[in-house]
Order: sequence, then C-alpha cells, then structure tokens
Amino acid sequence: MTIPPLVLPTYQDVLDAAERIHGHAHRTPVLTSRTLDGQLGAQVFFKCENYQRMGAFKFRGAFNALSRFDEQQRRDGVVAFSSGNHAQGIALAARILGIPATIVMPHDAPAAKIAATREYGATVVLYDRYTEDREAIGRQLAQAHGFTLIPPYDHADIIAGQGTATLELLQETGPLDALFVCLGGGGLLSGAALATRALAPACTLYGVEPQAGNDGQQSFRSGTLVHIETPETLADGAQTQHLGQYTFAIIRRDVDDILTVTDDQLVAAMRFFAERMKMVVEPTGCLGLAAVREMGTALEGKRVGVIVSGGNVDLGRYARLLSQ
Repeated sequence: MTIPPLVLPTYQDVLDAAERIHGHAHRTPVLTSRTLDGQLGAQVFFKCENYQRMGAFKFRGAFNALSRFDEQQRRDGVVAFSSGNHAQGIALAARILGIPATIVMPHDAPAAKIAATREYGATVVLYDRYTEDREAIGRQLAQAHGFTLIPPYDHADIIAGQGTATLELLQETGPLDALFVCLGGGGLLSGAALATRALAPACTLYGVEPQAGNDGQQSFRSGTLVHIETPETLADGAQTQHLGQYTFAIIRRDVDDILTVTDDQLVAAMRFFAERMKMVVEPTGCLGLAAVREMGTALEGKRVGVIVSGGNVDLGRYARLLSQ
C-alpha cells in the first residue's frame, strides 16, 4: 500500500487561523527589558503568551482545530492527551464551542493544570507518563466513544493556530534577526517557522528544548526522527519523546538550529522574569530566554524575538524553584 505524502500546513493556513481565532484568543503583549537589552547590547522582544487565555499559546491551536469540526464531530466530542497546556486549551475551546471534551493527562502534571482542565468542564483521565502510552490511551478512547482525537502538536490545524503567535509578533516588530522558540513536540516552532519564513525570511530561527530531552536536536541534526524515553526536566511542557511527522518535516525545512538549556538555566530565567519583568512564567516558557542569555553578546546589535510560551505553574512549586 502506498502511503500518501504529508500535506503540510502553509502560511495561508496561519492567516486563516488568525481569522478564526480573532475575538476569541487574546492578542498578547510584546514586552521588552532594558536590563536585558543592556546586558546583551541587543533589542529583545518578548511575545508574552503567558497572558493568553488559559495561560499559554495552546489555546490558539486548540480553538482553531475545534472551530473546524463538523456538526457530527461537535456532538460526539473531542479527546486529547497533554501534560497540561494543550489540555486546558482544548477544554476551554470545547466549552466555548459547546463540544464535550475528554483529556488524558499524566498523574504528576502540575496540580493547577489538572484542576483548571476540570474547571473548564473537561473529563480528565489520568495515566503514568513513565509506564503508559498516552497516545495509545487517546486512540482507544476515540475508537470506543467516537471522539475526534486532536493531538497536542502533530496536526495541521494545531500548527497553523500556534503560528498566529509569531504572526502577531512580526506584525508588531517587523523583521527580526533571530527568533527563539520553545520546543516540545514542535507545534509552536513549526507554526513559527511558517510565519517567519513568510514575513522575515532572513531571520535565524532557533528551537530551544531542555538538555535532558533533546530529541528534537538529535532528530534535526541526524535527519531522522529520534524517539527517547520520557525526560526528567522541570520543563514539563517539553517532556515529549519525539517530534511529530508534520512538525519534523517543517522544522527540517525551515529551522536553522535546535539549542538546549539546563534546568538550572531555566530557573535563572524564571527568576529574571519575576524580578526584572514582574512576570510569572512556567519553566517551559523560559526556554527561549535561557538560550538568549546563554548566547549572550553573540547577539550584540541584533533585533531578537522570544516566544514566552506560557505561565501555568503550581505556585508552591514556583516559590520553591525561585528560592533555590
């Protein structure tokens, strides 16, 4: 049997997604830090998706995907698997659109993310991320109940929706010299790539993932999709085991490099956001800033963008990390 080629989303899909989510997703602020600019000798622009509805960029892709459901799909409902932010994004979008939602979440996900997902009206099914396969659980639920499965990153509508964050950033700042984007499964990065190559083709585009979970870097540099065991890292939103077929194809084509940072660097970036910019940012959302600070004066004279992916963190854990 011949496997049909992937039909990858395009920049036009990002523009269409922007129209669908208009009036539902927030157009989040772009902020700067004179302290950081002075340290680097650069201009750094932060796209603050920690101020997005449900606290992360994931609402963009979730609403875009669910808004394309037909009437039968809306009646039957949606199932998704997620460590937290896609869960909340799907749950909130489903509530707005009147679609029943079931979310598969790891039992050790931040308590605040599990609670918020339930508060948005979704049914939560817990699993062990180290011994069970969330994708298999999601497929089983979809088959048993007729749900439509919407994965957290490897879906054309999800990718197009996530690309609207970079679209808005570049519409506000104009072309940038470099852009740093958090990388887990690749939905945010591949969406960013579609917008960046259309609006700022000369921009150097970096994905940033935790050092303990560098499957994306391994895949990018080897040219082959690499699967790893679930990594142990503070960046729970980037505890993915592999990129997706769609996301890997776009990242290979359009991204310049994949960088990694340590958990200690993430904590330092969290502290910078809290002390200097008065922002609560979850560890995964700090990946871009951590890489920018590590690159340091190599960015001198450049206009740099950073996507801050989210701010959903358990406050007790947040306080403990900042007090280290």
